[in-house]
Amino acid sequence: MHLNLHQITSKIVTLAKCGRITCARKLFDEMPHRDAVAWNAMLSSYSQLGNHREAFSLFHRMRISNTKPDHFSFTATLSACAGLNNLQNGAKIHALVIVFGYRCSLPVNNSLIDMYGKCFEPCSASKVFQETNEKNEVTWCSLLFAYTNTGQFNMANEVFHTMPKRVTISWNIMIVGHAKYGEMELCLSLFREMRETLCAPDQWTLSALMNACGESLEMSCGYMVHAFVIKTGWSAAVEAKNSIISFYAKLGFQSDATKEFESIGMLSQVSWNAIIDAYMKTGDTREAFNVFQRAPEKNVVSWTSMITGYARNGDGEQALSFFVDMMRNCMCPDDFTFGAVLHACSSLAVLGHGRMVHVCVIYYGFHAHVYVGNGLVNMYAKCGDIEGSSRAFSEILDKDLVSWNAMLFGFGMHGLASQALQLYDHMVASGTKPDKATFISLLITCSHSGLIEKGREIFESMRSIYGLPYEMEHVSCMVDMLGRAGCLTEAKELANKHSEAGSANNTSSREALLGACTVHGNVELGTHLGEDLKILEPQKEMSFVLLSNLYCTSGKWKEAEMVRKAMADQGVKKLPGCSWIEVRNEVTAFVAGTCKHSHPYMEETSLVCPPGIFDSGTDQGPC
Repeated sequence: MHLNLHQITSKIVTLAKCGRITCARKLFDEMPHRDAVAWNAMLSSYSQLGNHREAFSLFHRMRISNTKPDHFSFTATLSACAGLNNLQNGAKIHALVIVFGYRCSLPVNNSLIDMYGKCFEPCSASKVFQETNEKNEVTWCSLLFAYTNTGQFNMANEVFHTMPKRVTISWNIMIVGHAKYGEMELCLSLFREMRETLCAPDQWTLSALMNACGESLEMSCGYMVHAFVIKTGWSAAVEAKNSIISFYAKLGFQSDATKEFESIGMLSQVSWNAIIDAYMKTGDTREAFNVFQRAPEKNVVSWTSMITGYARNGDGEQALSFFVDMMRNCMCPDDFTFGAVLHACSSLAVLGHGRMVHVCVIYYGFHAHVYVGNGLVNMYAKCGDIEGSSRAFSEILDKDLVSWNAMLFGFGMHGLASQALQLYDHMVASGTKPDKATFISLLITCSHSGLIEKGREIFESMRSIYGLPYEMEHVSCMVDMLGRAGCLTEAKELANKHSEAGSANNTSSREALLGACTVHGNVELGTHLGEDLKILEPQKEMSFVLLSNLYCTSGKWKEAEMVRKAMADQGVKKLPGCSWIEVRNEVTAFVAGTCKHSHPYMEETSLVCPPGIFDSGTDQGPC
């Protein structure tokens, strides 16, 4: 039986609404002629399922076919641009909206405001809002989100108090916005005000509050919100339940997280991912793997949670292995996936695998994402390729503070002081304000390069120009710098000035000063520091080792032997020195003091590159 165009289109719409997107696409591709309804059905389905790249590609095909887009086409495509954070394409769609005469369409204008808000362009979102004559709750809430998403809470408060009616979702947007910036008190204040206005919170409100408590590690507030969830009957709601699991996981209360997970009647994908993340956060990678295996479905978050967890727990090889399996299962990675696997490559210092991951980053179009770009900068620097790190840095279009800090750290690590200082000048000129991590990188660079005067200048500017307080890390860097230069008296005075008596937090500066005493042979000061360190941290091997080295370099062998004996009597062990080499993308470690070195040629972990990168696409073998 032959179906006419209307019947085929109706079938495509039905299949798409049921989530059978593959069947719908097959039928769509077989159509000799496609009307706007068929195109819109596929566009909406891809957009709703989160396959934003396919949605945008389909819209491009629709334009080539000379099918005129309507308001359904524009809303679906703008949603795809928002999902991709692709401002450039979103602006192009905005131009088409004007050309085709849909600038007065309320759904299209709402989608435009939403797109600009998610692409961090609140000014453009506000302009569309002002040009929209007819407004509804979605219009107001979309503009409100545009401001909270960029932290512009003065403007957000103005919109919030100007709204004709503050619906539940508007309260949720404000609470989530403040939670994103760690303002827990404001979140709770908004929640109290919400209840006073008799606006009933929903599971999204409570989920936002629980997530805020988890991010800020506010245990008591989390308990109170959990109690409110139970009291108001939202404990069976999946979103609220998932946020409770995440809260207990972030606080390290694994048993409570597991208890909540097991009490869920109908487990959602988010529930499975939350408990995987919970086990990973407590270091139980085995149980996390068991849950991952039990999960009926696995999405990109499931895989990324495993990769992130392994990398965070020091098992970079397993993280890489999971990334390979993810690719083999035809699961499309996202920017968080690439960030996690690049961190694993950095910890392993395996440049070959890092480069192959970079190929995948380019193939999937994430090379312009700042989060992924920062990971590439860090990976190349830690793997010894400073030129690759510099190239990755230059390719980041919208550099953030992390980008600058990663490149500064890379130059400092490679002893390129002049490049680091020049980059710092460019950073300041760009309007980016340095933070405490910036100054740690700069001070370490100056210390290792012997730039004492420049180091002093940078240290002083930290407080005088940028108003940042000195922390022990900065003081330790300065003490190390002065100690290396032989300015032991000045180093001692600085350490004493910024330390608190009996505080364990000031041991790093004392260790740096003790190391300098060893280099310059100052036994009197070194002995005093070593004895203090042994009292402050009796189970830490650093003070024993440095003091022993000081006595050895000064020819006081008897005293050195006494320190070693005291170390053994107290059960303090020195971590052995370790070197490693990379052979055929495999790292082999060599531990000092052992004679048996072996290099078993085990099967290498190879990344499966997408077809078409190095060949015609017929072979999906290892690259």
